[in-house]
This record gives sequence, C-alpha cells and structure tokens, in this order.
Amino acid sequence: MAAAKKGVKQKVSGVRFAGLSEEGAPGHVHFEEKLHDSVVMVSQEEDGHYLVKVGFLKILHKYEISFTLPALQRLGRNICAVPFPNLNLRVTNITAVPEGHCIKCEYTAHKEGVLKEEMMLASETNHKTLVKVVVQARVLDRHHGTPMLLDGVRCIGAEPEYDSEQSDWHGFD
Repeated sequence: MAAAKKGVKQKVSGVRFAGLSEEGAPGHVHFEEKLHDSVVMVSQEEDGHYLVKVGFLKILHKYEISFTLPALQRLGRNICAVPFPNLNLRVTNITAVPEGHCIKCEYTAHKEGVLKEEMMLASETNHKTLVKVVVQARVLDRHHGTPMLLDGVRCIGAEPEYDSEQSDWHGFD
C-alpha cells in the first residue's frame, strides 16, 4: 500500500508551515490572504433572483445580517420589503448606496441544517415589480461549537435552550 502512494503528490495550496524564521514561532500555520473570503456572498441566480450565503450560524441564536445588493434597474432607486409572513427573517433597514442597496435583516436560526429563508423586495413606485432574495445559512446544533461569523453577520442574542438535565424537579418522594 505504501508503494502505491509513493508517486502521488498532495495538492496543498494556501497553507504553509513556518519554519525557524522571523515570520512567527515554529509550528504555526499561516494562510494566504486570498483565502480570507469571510464576507457574506451575494449571487444572482439564472431567474434574476438573488441568493445570499451567510455561512455557519448556531442554532437558537439571532443574527443581524448586512449585505449589499447591486443596483436593480427594474426596481429603481427606492425599494422596500414586501410584508412577508416569515418568523425567522425580518428586514429591518434598506439604504440606497452608490453600489446598489444595503439590506439589514434579523435572522433566527431555528433548526439545524442548510436553511433557506425568503424575502421579497419591491419598487416603491411600482409594487408589481418584485425581486426575490433567498438567505441561505448552515445552522450548527449546540454541540458543534461556535462558528466563525462572516463579515456582515453579527450575533445579537440567543434563545433560551431547554435541557431536561437543567430541571430542578427532584422526582417523587
């Protein structure tokens, strides 16, 4: 088995181990700057709607998410959020910026897994012109540690956790 692996080269890019140099103490790992894509990703789908990837979040926590949508010609300069019955995603602010529109919303990570929540944006002058924005998060359960949040994501609170081991009931006497 070892002979079969002799000719195989491992592909490693972006990570290097520091030796005895002035860059750092021996044994420290350094990452290239181009690997630090730690921002909320906004991409336009084929159907013209937008997908916003906010990275890893922790279950039963509430987050403030900020991202910028590019200028939307069909909506115009003044847009608003359509009232949408969604308990987990709420738009709190929309501001016009030179690049487009800065959107702030509150997101509650209510269950584990890859979650997608929708919001609809409309023109303030023509409410029939709509754009769907899907916010996608990967939600970790409470036993998988604390995720590193992307730039544009901020934890603003945690829902109380119910754990049967925390009960103060001592049982029947």
